[in-house]
Amino acid sequence: MANIDQVTESILEKIDSEGFKQEGAYNLRYNGYSLCHGNTEHITIKRKEDKQGIDVYISGETKGEQVHIPVVVAASGMTDEVYNDFYIGDGAQVTIVAGCGIHNSGCDDSRHDGIHTFHVGENANVRYEEKHYGEGEGTGARILNPVTKIIVGKDSVFTLDTAQIKGVDSTKRETQVELGEGAKLFVVEKLMTHDNQSAVSDMDIHLNGPGSSAQIISRSVARGNSRQVFHPKAIGNALCRAHVQCDSIIMDQAQVCSIPEIDAKHVDAAIIHEAAIGRINNEQMIKLNTFGLGDEAAEAVIIENFLN
Repeated sequence: MANIDQVTESILEKIDSEGFKQEGAYNLRYNGYSLCHGNTEHITIKRKEDKQGIDVYISGETKGEQVHIPVVVAASGMTDEVYNDFYIGDGAQVTIVAGCGIHNSGCDDSRHDGIHTFHVGENANVRYEEKHYGEGEGTGARILNPVTKIIVGKDSVFTLDTAQIKGVDSTKRETQVELGEGAKLFVVEKLMTHDNQSAVSDMDIHLNGPGSSAQIISRSVARGNSRQVFHPKAIGNALCRAHVQCDSIIMDQAQVCSIPEIDAKHVDAAIIHEAAIGRINNEQMIKLNTFGLGDEAAEAVIIENFLN
């Protein structure tokens, strides 16, 4: 069992909502290498031989298990690029908890690029959780650029739950999804930016199989001088249903650009998009003020409820 220092332990508490433990199926990546990992009867994790990263094999007999694969970068000036592939068998039911936290106390930029590919079989149910977080008193930037590729087989369900908590100076997220016959996708994206931070999220959802469906919900709060750009795109190539919803709260001198895009390439493709950007509701502020909350505390309550 590996010894985990206090900084790493604190970051793990923020990025692993289920609680990271060195038991079951897990892999902790620390400053560019695998610090520790474990397998179970139905889940096997193997290090790649040709490049940085791991292959995670989840058998169809997996029912209700979790896989924890957090990443911690605590070295200033480091660029960590990792390729993780997940192979999920027919009928598997599994939750995969990822996330990356950067602690940068230096003057050089620290960066993590995680490229994750999911190969999902038939009749499976997969939940993937990913949280991003940055901290440290250094002047170097904390940069996270995740790429997520998901191929969902017949009648399978994939839930993608992502959140950027705070402290990430720059992020560019790319998500690519291919849905087979009867496959279902649920996406919940939550984002908070502040100061001079920048966040871009590009998402391409291809509904290829008849009876496939997708629900994409993006909620964000932009504060300070931060800038956000959202570009979710749903492409209907068969009889399918999709709903794209982007809601943002804008504050201070921030900028938010939302570009929901729908592309129907089949006569029976039904796709809807919605987008809304606005400031905090004054009536909500006044109501909370009457309960004795000051403006700052009231804002915090409204933002927390909005994102959750």
